[in-house]
Amino acid sequence: MKKWKFYLALFFAKSSYQFLKLTKLSSGTSIIGKYVLKIDKDFLKHSNSYISTKINVTGTNGKTTTSGLISHLIFKENHSIINNSMGANMLNGVVNTIATSLNIFKKTDYSVIESDEAYLAKIYDKFDADFLIVTNLFRDQLDRYGELETTKKFIQNGINKKENLTLFLNADDPLVASLQGNNKIYYGVEDVFYADENLKNKSSVEEIFNCPCGKELKYSKKFYAQQGHYYCDCGYSRPEPKYKAQVTLYKDCSIIKINGESYEVPLIGLFNAYNALAAISLCLELGIKNIKENLTSFKVAFGRSEVKYLNGKKVLIQLIKNPIGANEVLKTVDLDSNILIVINDNYADGRDVSWLWDAQFELLKNANKEIVVSGIRANDMALRLKYADVKNVKIIENINQAIEHLSKNADNNITILPTYTALLKINKMKGFKE
Repeated sequence: MKKWKFYLALFFAKSSYQFLKLTKLSSGTSIIGKYVLKIDKDFLKHSNSYISTKINVTGTNGKTTTSGLISHLIFKENHSIINNSMGANMLNGVVNTIATSLNIFKKTDYSVIESDEAYLAKIYDKFDADFLIVTNLFRDQLDRYGELETTKKFIQNGINKKENLTLFLNADDPLVASLQGNNKIYYGVEDVFYADENLKNKSSVEEIFNCPCGKELKYSKKFYAQQGHYYCDCGYSRPEPKYKAQVTLYKDCSIIKINGESYEVPLIGLFNAYNALAAISLCLELGIKNIKENLTSFKVAFGRSEVKYLNGKKVLIQLIKNPIGANEVLKTVDLDSNILIVINDNYADGRDVSWLWDAQFELLKNANKEIVVSGIRANDMALRLKYADVKNVKIIENINQAIEHLSKNADNNITILPTYTALLKINKMKGFKE
């Protein structure tokens, strides 16, 4: 075994990371991982013995929030943990996180790694796995992933490499629930209640799936997109969850009652309630204690319902990247706030922005303040808002100038809806305060 390459790669990673932190030349979320693999292509394989329990989170939406919640709850119980909290979830990003965080002198208790669906199999080629959470499967970046069956195959290929893997599957998503594995645990929502009826907007984007018998699935309850209680006349139905939730949604939080125990989650929206359900369910399975108490101190990852301040004004930042995810975010937007939408079409965003026409931007029609659109595809976004009959739209293509405009002219709270690379740029900007 050429273990010396592993130690050399580890030394390179840690010293490079410190250099990048000091110089601020890069956030160092992926570039280090790229060179670590050039030094030791088996770096992940050599890392396995230094981590006790390995957890992965994959799916279209919710990976960063779900893995962040799990990491927080585990860390608060004084366990050591490695987590790619910045969301770099392709192979280089995962290697980057482990190489810069690994302690070879003391075994790490847990790794919680969010993994891009298309890269899960490549990660599992070298890295061991104990638990895999699959959150949902929605149409996302068709130029990269193709149709949903293709995305499902990416994940299934990864699962097939680990016969002892325990799967935590969203029972309410028929595509996720149909994944095959030797050990499966389901979580799901039984009912959803709305403390404010204004939160109860319906999604216009629906996915239709057929039963294995070929007939279209029916629903006794449908929560959003394809998620709900589905069945077929042939007898096929949603699997029975081990972890069942009653969800009550408020404007600034949600109450999730799981198997009789209530948890207050400081996150907005039904999509985040699903993320929290997945995280809490796994932690219950692991025997993690004080979950209810430790949820209250959870801080969201950047851009996932993150709150900052700009020139004294409260700013809520919500990542949008596909129609169903965008719809769930749009339902929560404060229409009395100043709104900035930033759309890029870089590789990490997906080159195809046709999803803008599937997202329900009509929900912004009654916005009371100016809506600024920015980014590479600002004009496309402005055109979409025109067809949604949204008034008072201003185009400022340069993101820095758009933020400066808001800083000077916003007379209320601010809502920012960026795609991924726009979010990265916003996160580096000066002027924002925690």
